[in-house]
Amino acid sequence: MKKESLGSLFWERFRRNSLAVSGGVIVICLFVLAVLAPVISPYKPNDIDRNSILMPPDIRHPLGTDDLGRDVLSRMIYGARISLAVGFVAVGIAALIGIVFGAVAGYYGGWIERIIMRFIDIMLTIPTFFLILAVIAFVEPSIWNIMIVIGLTGWMGVARLVRAEFLSVKERDYVMAARALGASDFRIIFRHIMINSMAPVLVSAVLGIAGAVLVESALSFLGIGVQPPTPSWGNILTLGKDNIEIAWWLSVFPGFAILITVLGYNLLGEGIRDSIDPRLRESERR
Repeated sequence: MKKESLGSLFWERFRRNSLAVSGGVIVICLFVLAVLAPVISPYKPNDIDRNSILMPPDIRHPLGTDDLGRDVLSRMIYGARISLAVGFVAVGIAALIGIVFGAVAGYYGGWIERIIMRFIDIMLTIPTFFLILAVIAFVEPSIWNIMIVIGLTGWMGVARLVRAEFLSVKERDYVMAARALGASDFRIIFRHIMINSMAPVLVSAVLGIAGAVLVESALSFLGIGVQPPTPSWGNILTLGKDNIEIAWWLSVFPGFAILITVLGYNLLGEGIRDSIDPRLRESERR
């Protein structure tokens, strides 16, 4: 009998989960939109047409125009690039910091673990969004600063996940054997433990992208995130707020885009989690 690989088992579970597949399709579509924005977009995002100010959706402008006559569809397509960049870069920074702190705490234990975990506890007591607002008040609001700040304030959950995995994995026989053979701590951590502790980090990272998109949209909506004229779903929503009575499309379409994006990443993350360990889904059903 042919033995199935872990990858084929994962894919078999994943493709049977219709919600997870739907989330994956949404994420892939967003990625294609972001990468092919110059090709797909009917107009340049900052092209101003003073004869088409606040025009409702029609054939020329399927999602209408804003207060400067710019095509909303084009700006939303380019805004997908911002969401993709913020999500991946911010979560990448958070994952890197969290993996380092969690690995050190979980592997060495003792006073090192206590110091790191107490620092994480202190960070978790501070509301993340208000911490971001405080940091942004002292730095120039730009896309790169937003990504770095979100990353620097979102690593604590990853660190706790990695620590928990290390506490479990480091006691297994193959780790004990590597230590008995004289392998260095660096080799044991990255060659034997880390590779077997990445599943929950992957799930956390996918879910974290959704959170990063929400935070970036909220900051841009408040005017301290991505600055105009760079298109962002958040600053398009700001225009919608200012013209809510006469231009409903400026609120509905970017709000729907944020909703679908966050939903897609959440469905994908939950699907990956269930496919990696289907016992979690079964325990939740009981």
